[in-house]
Amino acid sequence: MSFNRIDRVSEEVKRELASLIRELKDPRINEFTSVTGVSITNDFKFAKAYISVIGDEQSAADTVEGLKRAAGFIRREIGQRLKLRYTPQFSFEYDKSIQYGAHISQVLSSLDVGGKEDAEENSTEA
Repeated sequence: MSFNRIDRVSEEVKRELASLIRELKDPRINEFTSVTGVSITNDFKFAKAYISVIGDEQSAADTVEGLKRAAGFIRREIGQRLKLRYTPQFSFEYDKSIQYGAHISQVLSSLDVGGKEDAEENSTEA
């Protein structure tokens, strides 16, 4: 049953963190930043937030650095919004999964284009 609570709290923290990031005024934080996941330890003392940024690598590095600098503010705001006994200490990591998925999609679509042309040639030859 404790795993269900950890999952529910992780989702609530993810939702609040996403809305809080949109409110931050730091110019280093990219406006196309999303929270892809939050992992909280069993004792609710530490949380690792996975951040995805649409843009180049430098923009992603700047965004993660800005979030690391604002970690204290983020912790205080999350604590006020969620009313938890322990507000976790946040660490932020860059998540490349969305970019990787877009790359895979691009590769598959380029393979599909070649497949359509071959299918059309084979149907006209027969």
